[in-house]
Amino acid sequence: MNSKRVVIIGGGIVGLATAYRLTERFPGARVCVLEKEAGVGRHQTGHNSGVLHCGLYYKPGSVKARLAVTGIRQMVEFCQENAVPHEICGKLVVAVDEAEAARLRALHERGIANGLEGLRWMTGEEMREIEPHVGGIAALRVPQEGIVDYPKVCDALVARLTERGARVVTGARVEAVRQEGAGWMATTTAGEFEADFLITCAGLQSDRVAALAGERRDMRILPFRGEYYKIRPDRQHLVRHLIYPVPDPRFPFLGVHFTRLIHGGIEAGPNAVLAFAREGYRKTDFNARDLFDALTYGGFWRFMRRYPSMCWYELRRSFSRELFCRSLQRLVPEIQPGDLATGGSGVRAQAIAPEGELVQDFRLIARPNALHVLNAPSPAATASLAIGAEIVEMIAGYCADKN
Repeated sequence: MNSKRVVIIGGGIVGLATAYRLTERFPGARVCVLEKEAGVGRHQTGHNSGVLHCGLYYKPGSVKARLAVTGIRQMVEFCQENAVPHEICGKLVVAVDEAEAARLRALHERGIANGLEGLRWMTGEEMREIEPHVGGIAALRVPQEGIVDYPKVCDALVARLTERGARVVTGARVEAVRQEGAGWMATTTAGEFEADFLITCAGLQSDRVAALAGERRDMRILPFRGEYYKIRPDRQHLVRHLIYPVPDPRFPFLGVHFTRLIHGGIEAGPNAVLAFAREGYRKTDFNARDLFDALTYGGFWRFMRRYPSMCWYELRRSFSRELFCRSLQRLVPEIQPGDLATGGSGVRAQAIAPEGELVQDFRLIARPNALHVLNAPSPAATASLAIGAEIVEMIAGYCADKN
């Protein structure tokens, strides 16, 4: 592998972390990362809430659970070594009634099964010592969670890759991928790039890029826009750390929550609205190809039939500050609509299966001379270095065979 050419399509945090782990394991490999935007980490990496997730929610034994638990340790270590702003501030998961308290107990057990340390059950009195303005009857304290500057992580990864002789080419939108002998040729807007091994991790375009390399699009990416509000400076005292709701098992997302930002301020969100464009960060963004892609996929309609009330509620909440605030008041009763200023937004690249279910686990597909990351939603940013190590381990046999 030390003389092999590896092309990685996608310059988000997962693609960069994979390149980092690859150059670490095989120092002489000729690694090239291709990114279509003018800079790295411009989509999911740069539009999320900047949380370090430690693996509380994920099914024990799943790839997500395993890589989140190891990934947060690796990410914190990387941040320490590279002076990337981060903080392990902990979070509260808050139950507002007895039904949620029962689900929170189960979540506590799941966290223990996943290997989390220091989890602590708290009564209403105890949790208000940490977060004086929080509502609810009980909480789970998760001390390992934190916040980080993911764009700065990407900058540090690029710097380390450059030091190791790897290339990160921006403005290189991949237009075609074809097999040439035992290898590949990627045609991009920045020229052609030859590879002995191809890795695709194109986030919001992951299914399409994998299809360029010959994969069937059995799963499709369904874009969910997540919108945020920022808390007015004079009301930021209402939240000290991270405050999350107990997930509702009827719905596939975590629910709106409060997040402290690494460079100051408090953010509230995100919701989960079906977007009309894969890179649709505004309500008015529309892409005919993306919409046609969703509407002609049977899995989309099965999803809509499965979760009609959730889709309708999220759409209404997207256009109503009062409705959004009502969700937040379950966690912090004193918050008012006037305390919320419009913030940023992001779009989740969420794979959906033909039967209409969201693909919950990470999905990595290995081929003889390629590997495709087909589903890497949250906590992929936290787990990116662990995902990269997993990918390198998956292809190490190929590398050894070819030496």
